[in-house]
Amino acid sequence: MTSFSTSTIEALVQVISGGSGTNNPEPPIGLYRSASDIGGFLMACGIDPARGEGSRLPALRTCLNWAAKQENGDELIGGAIETVADPRNHAREPEKTQAVLDHLNLHLAPDGFEVALLGGRAVLRKQGSGAAVVGAIAGKTATLDFGTVSRDLDRATRNAEGDPEDAVTAACATLEAVCRSILVELGQDLPAKKDVSALVRAVQEPLGLSPGRTDLPDLIAGDIRKVLSGLTTATEGIGALRTHGGDAHGRERGHRRIDPRIARLAIHAASTVALFLIETWERKMQRGLPAAAEPAD
Repeated sequence: MTSFSTSTIEALVQVISGGSGTNNPEPPIGLYRSASDIGGFLMACGIDPARGEGSRLPALRTCLNWAAKQENGDELIGGAIETVADPRNHAREPEKTQAVLDHLNLHLAPDGFEVALLGGRAVLRKQGSGAAVVGAIAGKTATLDFGTVSRDLDRATRNAEGDPEDAVTAACATLEAVCRSILVELGQDLPAKKDVSALVRAVQEPLGLSPGRTDLPDLIAGDIRKVLSGLTTATEGIGALRTHGGDAHGRERGHRRIDPRIARLAIHAASTVALFLIETWERKMQRGLPAAAEPAD
């Protein structure tokens, strides 16, 4: 049983196909696709185009309705939504990306979903599950070409509901990648223990974020130290949650799943710390932060 209404399926038919194209004065919402193009699109989404018969739109509608009724219907339809909303489809006409997003979201909203651009990619998520700070860090990572960070952030946001353990692991990886990039740019060695707590501690002092700093105004010194100490505490909590509840170290048989609320908390906390570190770097060094290469296994 799919979570998507017939209204959403019909909206998907329109944006995938580009409309009827016959005597239609209105331009297509997205790209106009021929019957063969539609078949290739469906195959790329794991949907069998042979399930549909007839002309372009009826055949596509039949295929999507068939996909929605499958055991993995949400995954198939969700994948089609993210694929058709991918901004790379409209590189020559970027304004069409927003038109596709607006049209899909108009129909997704009553179903409790939304599709948004995150790190340069379209991501389907529960309505309202995004946050300003997640969007901000996504924008930073896209601008700074943090390919790995963007992928980790996409993964975390995508899996918060369906696979919260993996979402926690990805949130932690997001913060680790930012810290590695800062240390590489500073010309400093990575700490012997490369977990998230050690990496954040390693960047705090060179960025002037150590709770023990003595150059703070007396009136607010204690308050700022509490906030900076909170960075360490939050990071330790994210790292511990990853170790005890995430999937980075495997899952025990029958392991109790992390509540999606906790996964979202970890995503937002990791994104907040990562964004603060990047902005501190930019303010201190007066330049953007390049992405560091991934460490060798």
